[in-house]
Amino acid sequence: MIQIFKKEFNSFLNSLIAYVVIATFLSSIGLMMWVFPETSVLDYGYSEMDTLFTVGPYMLIFLVPAITMRSFAEEKKMGTLEFLLTKPLHDMDVILGKFFAGFVLVMVSIIPTIVYYYSIFLLGEPQGNVDTAGVIGSYIGLVLLGGIFCTLGILASSLSPNQIVSFIIGALLCLLFYSGFDTISTLVTSGTLALNIKQLGILYHYDSISRIDR
Repeated sequence: MIQIFKKEFNSFLNSLIAYVVIATFLSSIGLMMWVFPETSVLDYGYSEMDTLFTVGPYMLIFLVPAITMRSFAEEKKMGTLEFLLTKPLHDMDVILGKFFAGFVLVMVSIIPTIVYYYSIFLLGEPQGNVDTAGVIGSYIGLVLLGGIFCTLGILASSLSPNQIVSFIIGALLCLLFYSGFDTISTLVTSGTLALNIKQLGILYHYDSISRIDR
């Protein structure tokens, strides 16, 4: 598994994928948190990071499939998947190696946002007036969400040898499992059934971990 992980992670670093994903995620979240008046912390007047934990998942819905779309699709297209499977590696080693390579890249994209927390910590009135425990829980939820999206993205990559098709399938799967069940639950009249459907989706559990009020 370690060999597959190193190979996949190095391939990310040797291409533009990793840098584009990290730059897009950080710049987009940064603009929303500090520049755009509708979501800016400076205009909102409260020392919290709800913008990151509310908008971030929707950014990951598109960025994570962009990372994972090549995992198996490229192997199929280049004809190297059969060669890979003939090596003395268990199938699970291949899958986990590719998963952790994408997951670590997602974590590398999220970690720099700690700077935003530190900035809000300093800007609080009084200084440090921020729900640190809530922020930690939200970060845990965001990281776990990134792991789920990596799993769905790798699944999508195994379904087609075309990377673009894999990306589209992956994004749709991430959107469905994140907020699709929540949307479907609004169409149900029965309160108990609606809650059961809502609990099938990720959004319900992500909000519970992140302590986000919608």
